Amino acid sequence: MVDKAARTAFVCQQCGRAASRWLGQCPGCGAWNALVEEAVRETRARETRTGASAATPRPLVAVTAGDTVRRSTGLGELDRVLGGGLVQGSVVLVGGDPGIGKSTLALQACGALARQGLPVLYVAGEESPEQVRLRAERLGMAEAGVGDVHVLPETATEAVIEQLERMRPAAVVVDSIQTLHTGALASAPGSVGQVRESAALLVAHAKASGVACFLIGHVTKEGALAGPRVLEHLVDTVLYFEGDSGHALRVLRAVKNRFGSTNEVAVFEMGERGLAEVPNPSATFLAERPAGAPGSTVLATLEGSRPLLVEIQALVSRSALALPRRAAIGLDVGRVALLLAVLEKRLGMPLHDQDVFLNVAGGLQVDEPAADLAVVAAVASSARGRALGEDVAVWGEVGLTGEVRAVGRADARLREAARQGFRRCVLPAGNTRGIDAPAGVTAEGVTSLDQLFDVLELR
Repeated sequence: MVDKAARTAFVCQQCGRAASRWLGQCPGCGAWNALVEEAVRETRARETRTGASAATPRPLVAVTAGDTVRRSTGLGELDRVLGGGLVQGSVVLVGGDPGIGKSTLALQACGALARQGLPVLYVAGEESPEQVRLRAERLGMAEAGVGDVHVLPETATEAVIEQLERMRPAAVVVDSIQTLHTGALASAPGSVGQVRESAALLVAHAKASGVACFLIGHVTKEGALAGPRVLEHLVDTVLYFEGDSGHALRVLRAVKNRFGSTNEVAVFEMGERGLAEVPNPSATFLAERPAGAPGSTVLATLEGSRPLLVEIQALVSRSALALPRRAAIGLDVGRVALLLAVLEKRLGMPLHDQDVFLNVAGGLQVDEPAADLAVVAAVASSARGRALGEDVAVWGEVGLTGEVRAVGRADARLREAARQGFRRCVLPAGNTRGIDAPAGVTAEGVTSLDQLFDVLELR
């Protein structure tokens, strides 16, 4: 029970800003009716998180950095995103849309760790143990493989930590962090205060005990993790699941990682028996690419340290509207509008009365500027009705004056294109200086869109 004499504050459920009295609109983020009264126990929270004694400063040269203890999760793609394995004492936050596969991935990781003889605790805040067992059977997890996976149907944070101290597992999965609540606060589970305090208690225990912790988080309709941004600052690694129900492919992306590279991606395929690793994502993304179709261009993109080949599709058709439509799936709409303006201004391509639709086949989200040249080539190919060669891959950044700018890691993109059987690569001329193209691959450098159109015969 919460002490009635405890000081309270009104906390915004969107941004976490606290106010001394209730307000209709949050002064921080502008959200309406988002302030909820919560108990504030600063002393207790501070003692719980930091302990009784304060740390003393030490010279940096006197600090010894031991080897980071990593364990393989049994899933090679997940290990790649985590930076080589699961770090002892780390806290990993996994977010994604409902039904995308977060719980499935967590349970498969639990089974893989259990098969290594490591005890694992699965905290089921949203499902009963029977439901978790049914999912495990559907995933094909044998009895011998799940013997060390223990299910705890609990939503009280203090009770979860008590079980962790008693069981001392190698890893724990909390599904989901929004269902936990602590007795230190009077607010309902899922509120900003409860999410923040519960996560802080679990992080403190993970650092003290060395247990690796997976926190599964809900996302809002905007695609951001529910709860305050401080939740992402508390954890060591933040992973996002991307994909949609219309595609079997799922992309797991690391946007924060204290123990490895950020923006790494893992590619899985959702099937009847759970998530299956995709060892060759480029071939999967290009498997259904139509041959000889205008408007189709292959882009060599980078996701973290991994080069991928994806198909950029464009459809240009005469518009019956006063304001032609501009739509893009998997690409930044603002950048697409910029490229269309460059095409019309610098190359005289009439697009003012044309609807333009763009799509990244396979459901991948491409954010890097190196996609510019492939977008331009796809739009021009559709507008001219001329197909590009089946063995051509394109990448490069386009400036407002129509120049083509160099991008990073052209050698890795070339090697991936050669591995997938592409023989012509059109790239910025600045990337061709000193580059060693693989045998059988021609690297054709361009400095402007005029030169691109000549090379690809799109005039």
